[in-house]
Amino acid sequence: MHENNGSSPQAEHDLSHLALLESLLFVASGPVSIHRLARTLDTTPAAVRSLLLSLEELNRDRGVRLQWSGNEVQLTTAPQASDVIERFLGLEVTSRLSQAALEVLAIVAHMQPTTRPEIDDIRGVNSDGALRTLLSKGLIEEVGRMDTPGRPILYGTTPEFLQQFGLASVQELPAVSTAAEEEGSLN
Repeated sequence: MHENNGSSPQAEHDLSHLALLESLLFVASGPVSIHRLARTLDTTPAAVRSLLLSLEELNRDRGVRLQWSGNEVQLTTAPQASDVIERFLGLEVTSRLSQAALEVLAIVAHMQPTTRPEIDDIRGVNSDGALRTLLSKGLIEEVGRMDTPGRPILYGTTPEFLQQFGLASVQELPAVSTAAEEEGSLN
């Protein structure tokens, strides 16, 4: 008689690597590194990346999506389902961000990592209040400090930001156009 430690090797092999990967992402409490997934599945990071791309293709028209944050990935709900999910969970409609907070969020998203002085320079006004709001809502986070005098805090977006705006990764952000480019397209 052998001990059952809660994991059956035969049951594990009855599922494809794709199904096992989907199960791991389902139970993960947040973003998981591709390397951790590869170690768990006893395969290579390249194989996991290939499986993730297959999973993305399968879920394109379904209620769950993959959300990427660098080399980490998590399973999230489709942005189009947010109203139904909020109603099901009894959540109030999420509060709106002020114009200042949206400006700061756009700057952080496109320039990350970036500092408050850089943000202030672009906006021409102090951004402390907007940064505090975005930090409290979990849309941005401190990602380090610059190696210059004063060691200013570097800010970047969070997986929550991607989820709230229905983005799979920051690469899906629209390109930034300059005033000169916009003026040229009007002529």
